[in-house]
Amino acid sequence: MNLQVVNKDIHIGVIRVIGVASSSLLLVGDACNINLSAMADTPPEAVGPIVPLPPPR
Repeated sequence: MNLQVVNKDIHIGVIRVIGVASSSLLLVGDACNINLSAMADTPPEAVGPIVPLPPPR
């Protein structure tokens, strides 16, 4: 596979995060390496309800 990347300037005004999943990543900009891993011995249904983030002040 051939991949060509052209880096240019980015300008981010506002980022609103409404909620966060149990496994999530928010990336703005460059990254050389991203390694994500997770391990849990509790089933997701035993953790409880997912609570949204509070509204911004």
